[in-house]
Parts: sequence; C-alpha cells; structure tokens
Amino acid sequence: MADVVFACVHNAGRSRMAEALFAREAGDRYTVASAGTEPAERPHPEVVAALAEVGIELPPEPGRLLTPELADSSRRLVSMGCNVEEACPATTTPMEDWALADPKGQPIERVREIRDEIAARVRDLVIELDRERVR
Repeated sequence: MADVVFACVHNAGRSRMAEALFAREAGDRYTVASAGTEPAERPHPEVVAALAEVGIELPPEPGRLLTPELADSSRRLVSMGCNVEEACPATTTPMEDWALADPKGQPIERVREIRDEIAARVRDLVIELDRERVR
C-alpha cells in the first residue's frame, strides 16, 4: 500500500522521477510507489542522469506493473500525462493527470525542465496532503 502512486506507461521516466522526488520531499510522512501499464526493463538513462544532478540515485531495477491492487490501495493516483487512464486497471481511487512531457530521448536540458516541473508539483502535493492530515 502507498499513499501516492505515480503511473505512466513504462515506469521508466516521469513516474520514476516523481516517486524519487516525492520520497525525498515527504520523508517518512507518506509512502509512495510508481508503476506502469507496460513496465520497461530499466529507467531511461537521461532520467537517471537528471536525478543524479540533484543527489538522487535511481536504481536500475525494472519498472513495476500497475495492478488493480496497487491502484486501489493508494489515496492518490497520479498519471504523468501519457494516456494511462485508458490502459489503467479499473480502480476506485480518483486519478489526476499532470500532463507532463515525456523525457525519453530528450536532451538533458529538457529533462531537467521536466524534473523541475515534477519537483514543483510534488512539493505542492505534499503540502496538500499535509493540510488534509491536519483536518
């Protein structure tokens, strides 16, 4: 079970960045996972490089499959803007879409921009979750 699940098709780019950035931002206050509808063998190298620049080591492990159980067990399910909703397992968890560009094959400058946009959205999400916790 995870409080937040980030989902994309291959779980190799946006969702992996979001998971890593969320884990750093939230610390031990919330649990996080990422997954894909068609998981890749490893994260995109440009994503690994962009995260390394901000001190996050992304292990080269294969992507995780987005299962109905993982989706249903989360409080928040966030799509990265890759039409995951159409391939997503049926879930009772509301899904929000961040509509982010795909970093795969992009120059490192563009991947940094995507990383920074994800980081900003992650910060906002953690603040929102903190506010909900106080209520």
